[in-house]
Amino acid sequence: MTEFAFTCTGVRADPYAAGPTLVFRLRITASEEARVHALALRCQIRIEPARRGYEPAEADALHDLFGDRSRWGSTLQPLQFAQVTLMVPSFTGETETDLVVPCTYDLDIAATRYFDALRDGEVPLLLLFSGTAFTGDAGFHVEPVPWDREASFRMPVEVWREMVEQHFPGCGWIRLPRDTMDALLAFRSRQALPSWEATVQALLGLADVTQPPPPERPAHRAVLPRVTERTAP
Repeated sequence: MTEFAFTCTGVRADPYAAGPTLVFRLRITASEEARVHALALRCQIRIEPARRGYEPAEADALHDLFGDRSRWGSTLQPLQFAQVTLMVPSFTGETETDLVVPCTYDLDIAATRYFDALRDGEVPLLLLFSGTAFTGDAGFHVEPVPWDREASFRMPVEVWREMVEQHFPGCGWIRLPRDTMDALLAFRSRQALPSWEATVQALLGLADVTQPPPPERPAHRAVLPRVTERTAP
């Protein structure tokens, strides 16, 4: 049975992709210079947040994912980043290929929220491989790629930021329910506003957010009925 080893040697942001995309460079080695006709791979990519340190500002930004820092010993668990497939063409012994990973800037996704919270440094990733190999010198054999094949990689945070900036330069992203979007679109049409930025600015102006909030009224304490033990009739 052919043994396979995987190494991630680098990553880059794809400047020509239609959406945010990372391209990981993989080195694949087959044992004993085996002839591989094709390799059908499945790759799962996980973030391992416990394998790096965090500045106070980063810890604050990650509070909604992992809770208070005092609880990180139990809450700093791996996050699912992506699952992709890859077809590797014929090679003998060793080859290098690109693993293309489409990404999203949806901050409701845990992995994206994690990336957005980091200021610098590296993201500890674990790439897990499985799949099917077609090997052999005369004819071919069908072999599984064992589930324990993996590769660790530390991705620079700046690569993620570069990718996001290519597609959303100087912008953020927010997701809204359909009925709220319809209401915003109707408001924009009625006011003949040229952009969504102008629409939000107009709404902020109507809300007059520069005015201080009114003083809070003292709360009235409600008198609750006393709860007595319930007994059977």
